[in-house]
Amino acid sequence: MRAVILDGRGSIEIRELPDPEPGPGEVVIAPAAVGICGTDLHLAHGDYPTGRFPVVPGHEFAGTVVSVGLGVERFAAGDRVCVDPNVACGVCEQCQAGATNLCPELMAIGVTVDGACAELVRVPNKVVYRLPEGLDFATGALIEPLACVLHAASRIRPLKGLRVLVYGAGSIGLLAVAYATAQGARSIGVIEPSTVRRDAAVEFGADAVHAPGERPAGHDVDLVIEASGHPSAVSDALERLAKRGTLLQMGVVSPEFSIELFPYDLFDRELSLVGSQSLATAYPDAVAAVLDLPRLSEGMVTHTFGLEDYAAALEAAGSDGARKVHILPQR
Repeated sequence: MRAVILDGRGSIEIRELPDPEPGPGEVVIAPAAVGICGTDLHLAHGDYPTGRFPVVPGHEFAGTVVSVGLGVERFAAGDRVCVDPNVACGVCEQCQAGATNLCPELMAIGVTVDGACAELVRVPNKVVYRLPEGLDFATGALIEPLACVLHAASRIRPLKGLRVLVYGAGSIGLLAVAYATAQGARSIGVIEPSTVRRDAAVEFGADAVHAPGERPAGHDVDLVIEASGHPSAVSDALERLAKRGTLLQMGVVSPEFSIELFPYDLFDRELSLVGSQSLATAYPDAVAAVLDLPRLSEGMVTHTFGLEDYAAALEAAGSDGARKVHILPQR
């Protein structure tokens, strides 16, 4: 099979690898649509701390079952499926607390083990879900980022009636806007440098959109969702929070960066700083919730590429005109 290989030093190769065979409890899937996100951009440059190289990227995906291993009874060849990319041990303290994303033994498909930017991918049966009837593969590949938003929402108070500001209108930011709209936020603003993505944010429910530096200063936001991964955005977000406001950090900031923090602000305004990493146990909820977002892929996916054009896909994913970029491994 053909597969994309990242070496963690900036190199991208298309290689021929042996076709995977399913072991006991495993499923082999032919990925039909694979999303690219900020994690993949960091992996390609080797600055994602938990990445293990060489690795086949691709953790947001849906496709068709090709074969199943011994003991797998839930699926058969031909089934249309989607996959939770986090494979946790299930027995450690974090897993028992429901924080499977923080499992010390976590295997992350497409990050620490080979993922879906290949013609075939082998995954444990326990993380495979049947794609809802009538759902297209492109939308199936959006279930993973939607699950990240649902997990983030579980980390904070309900959004109903809150003044919300989202930094970044990539796929996570747009899904956060859609979710905040559905949950009855009082107002939703977005800060995003790309005019194309600002327009997308309005389509997804934002009340006001601004380029960086355009929005008037002031402590007037109950919740900031930081989905850009830029240190300057995190610093600016802290200045926007009203008393008892919350910063929800979803963007992946390169580990070498730091920001200035004033502890007095935390004390005086009773601010809350909340991190949200990956999706924990939210994937099944996202499989159900995606049915309430009809035609999601039509509004989200702007670019598609074959495996051989993975480098171009990464470039597109970082461009101003992209919402979500998909790799189509079977093309």
